[in-house]
Amino acid sequence: METQCRLTRKANSTIQDYELIQDQSRFLRVVDTLRKQPRIAFDLETNGFFRYPERVCLIQIAIPAGQVFIIDPLALGDMTPLGDVLSDERVQVILHSGDHDIRSLDRDWGFRVTSLFDTSIAAAFTGMDRLGLATVLESSLGVSISKDKKLQRSDWTIRPLKPRALRYAADDVHYLLELAETLKKRLSTLGRLEWVAEESGRIAAIRYEQPDPETAVFRVKGARHLNPRGLAILKSLVTYREIHTLRVGRPHFRVIPDAALVSIAANPDSSLKKVRGLGRFAHGRLAADLREAIRRGQKADPLKRPVVRRSRTNMTKAQQADARRHLDRLKKWRTVQGKSLNLDPALIWPMRSLKSIAGSPQDIDEAMHSPEVRHWQRVEFETSLRQVLRQ
Repeated sequence: METQCRLTRKANSTIQDYELIQDQSRFLRVVDTLRKQPRIAFDLETNGFFRYPERVCLIQIAIPAGQVFIIDPLALGDMTPLGDVLSDERVQVILHSGDHDIRSLDRDWGFRVTSLFDTSIAAAFTGMDRLGLATVLESSLGVSISKDKKLQRSDWTIRPLKPRALRYAADDVHYLLELAETLKKRLSTLGRLEWVAEESGRIAAIRYEQPDPETAVFRVKGARHLNPRGLAILKSLVTYREIHTLRVGRPHFRVIPDAALVSIAANPDSSLKKVRGLGRFAHGRLAADLREAIRRGQKADPLKRPVVRRSRTNMTKAQQADARRHLDRLKKWRTVQGKSLNLDPALIWPMRSLKSIAGSPQDIDEAMHSPEVRHWQRVEFETSLRQVLRQ
């Protein structure tokens, strides 16, 4: 199935096409077109707000000629040909805030992006502090796109896709190539293009990590307020919820919200009917199942939180005081550098590294090559940082 529609550029009223791809043979022809492009704009839509487990439901790609392809993976078979394009180093993939997209591609198909340019990162390194796509487009190109909250929260699983939703999806990539070129010019003038290239490469290297069921309990909002017995009950409840969410295909918060689980774990003998957010789980068979999960938690061993190792635990009080003074100087140094370059100080140097250096300045050579420190940061700021420590 091929659907031809019209997309209006609001800034200057030029008209462009987008095409919905739901036919495998047409998909393969589109992939052949994509292979020949020097760069493509890319975005995707997932259904995690409505479905569990989450999956990619729509892929939007724009090419330099101006055409936008909206690919429907739910209607297609083998998506491998698209993965081959994304992994081709000759095709630069333009994304905006691409970490979720990269994880989703890895989770659903094991796809990798080899050559990535992230326009959100690029915007940050030109000095912008509001990095949403609509804001960056407005600021950089004078283009206004619709960011309808209702469409942002659409269930992209539902078919047929409405024209309004398709237009919304197409907007996310329609101006992305032009935005990338504009930002690249600014970055080149500022001498920061290589900085963004390295940062984009770090995004491309992100991989999806399957949640660990053994530690899921500690990620529940409010779990830190529970004692070991409450944590054991919460773990049993989290396991029960996970089984049920997989059965019904709905996300956790739509089945039983975190706050309800924490409330039950803190007061396991209270009436389920009084727990806010339980809904149908407070009645009948579901309530009985929930009570059984509570009993399993009550019988389990108390659950202790993982021990968080702190770098200063083996320090004397004098050493801790020195570390605090070093860190204060380093933070001030980072703030000054950020202001001088009109950048968020967090971009200048990772706080984790500053804390490590402050706690053990004699090991600065090792700290300079820790994984969180970028090559461009060492080139630009290592000398200055070392001078601060010598003061």
